[in-house]
Amino acid sequence: MNDLLLLDEGMRHLSEKMGILNTERFITLILQRQTFDYTKWREKNLFVGMSVREISKAAQEYCDTSPDE
Repeated sequence: MNDLLLLDEGMRHLSEKMGILNTERFITLILQRQTFDYTKWREKNLFVGMSVREISKAAQEYCDTSPDE
């Protein structure tokens, strides 16, 4: 996936889940937080308590239920 498609898909997912206004607010907050470290955030918040197999299974299930684009 190229960068443009990644940005487009990310914005679409954010706006569908949070709405346009909150998506804009989220992006602004991320850009304003110069000390934000995604790697540290990910380690503490993303896939906590899940094994690699569980993450892989969840990803496969998501792909199987997502409409093809």
